[in-house]
Amino acid sequence: MASSLEVDLVDAVGKVWSGKARQVSAPAADGQIGILAGHTPILSVLREGELRVQTAEGEQLAWHVDGGFLSVDSDTVTVVVDALSDPTTSDH
Repeated sequence: MASSLEVDLVDAVGKVWSGKARQVSAPAADGQIGILAGHTPILSVLREGELRVQTAEGEQLAWHVDGGFLSVDSDTVTVVVDALSDPTTSDH
């Protein structure tokens, strides 16, 4: 089992962020969803809320998203959003 996720975050303009992550947390239509390495494949609609990524280096990134969808397959997470805010970062 892999110890990290490969994450691609895309909006209407193009790729916003791409890299390795320990964890992804997203506002799924039926509640907040957390993704770790080894997660089963899933396709989920996103609602408005905060998308958070903990990078492989431990940095916390966060964007406010206005909806979209999230796909997980073979430790690859693809997040396609309608619109999002500039990222906020934290080293916690």
